[in-house]
Amino acid sequence: MEMRGPRLTLCLLLISKIVAEDVCESGLFSSGKCCSVCLPGFGVAVPCGVSDTKCAPCKENSTFSDVRSATAKCQLCSPCLLPSVKESSCTREQDTICRCPDGQYLDNYGICRPCQLCPKGQGVVSFCSRDKNTECQLCPSGFYSEVKSRESPCLPCRTECKETEVQIGDCMPQHDILCMDKDIPILKPIDGDARGENGTTAGSPHFIPPADNSKNIIPVYCSILAAVVVGLICYVAFKCYTTCKQKKQLAKARAGELATSAEGEKLHSDSGVFLDTHSLQEPNHLSKAKIEPKLYINLPPHKQSEVERLLADTSLGKDWQRLASLLGYEEETIDTLGRGEDPVHTLLTDWSSKESSTLEVLCAALVNMERADVVENLNSANDASSVV
Repeated sequence: MEMRGPRLTLCLLLISKIVAEDVCESGLFSSGKCCSVCLPGFGVAVPCGVSDTKCAPCKENSTFSDVRSATAKCQLCSPCLLPSVKESSCTREQDTICRCPDGQYLDNYGICRPCQLCPKGQGVVSFCSRDKNTECQLCPSGFYSEVKSRESPCLPCRTECKETEVQIGDCMPQHDILCMDKDIPILKPIDGDARGENGTTAGSPHFIPPADNSKNIIPVYCSILAAVVVGLICYVAFKCYTTCKQKKQLAKARAGELATSAEGEKLHSDSGVFLDTHSLQEPNHLSKAKIEPKLYINLPPHKQSEVERLLADTSLGKDWQRLASLLGYEEETIDTLGRGEDPVHTLLTDWSSKESSTLEVLCAALVNMERADVVENLNSANDASSVV
């Protein structure tokens, strides 16, 4: 009997704690009191711990918070990347709302992607919207779709053909039931005597063989072949005439150069050496043609490290993921890169192994995502290499 009092007190304390946790919205406590939550438009400045949660207002057109939370801070407002346009500016309670052109949608990284076309045999379940791609579904039994579309759903199949038609195919996901008109020449009975040469009775169906038009087609084929041969002969003759004319003009030009150049006459008469002005100019043209684009992989290691450090700066958002999307990486590949210890280094190392990994391509992507600081760093690297 003496133990009932402490046990009852312990049970009451447990019940009161459970009730308090159910009532406490944040689920966090400080000195036995429920921690406050920050309303939308406010972010956590000092998290709940020794003292209660301290909230700070987000900056207009700079940061936002759209949740009630005791742990979430204000987030940076998202920019609208081309070709998307701004539909609504960023506020303290809401991020920037961007919209893509018709036929495109925004993916998870703010990049405009073309809406998917449902192929034949599949119908649209959910239309392409501002931030959601088209959803397709294979047409079930009794339904079909004969077109590629981002709007057309699966249509119900016809139950039967008309009275004047005969069914020649079942309904499939790619097409409706196939019907053919009964009144066609190939199925008409041949009228004649009561019994034909082959012993069949009059009125029984016979297949009428198609007319043999091969004899009429042969002259047409011969005419086409003759026209092709004549055309080839004319083309070869024209090319030969053009080549001979060019050679004569080149010979006249070289003769004129030798006649007007005293230095050329001297070299020709004394040593028998003939200077070809065209061959002297050729190395200059070859040197211009051999200029190759500058590759990212040829940058010095310390310059590559500086670029990786700038892109890994978390204060500006997940810029490396936007860069990966602009460089042509799919969402699944980007998610896989994000699981590594240094995703920026992994991304640039993998991209630099490709033939198109030039500094021009990288700078264009960085300009699109408004990272002028990284572009300036790369340009300084180009200037330094050109001076050397």
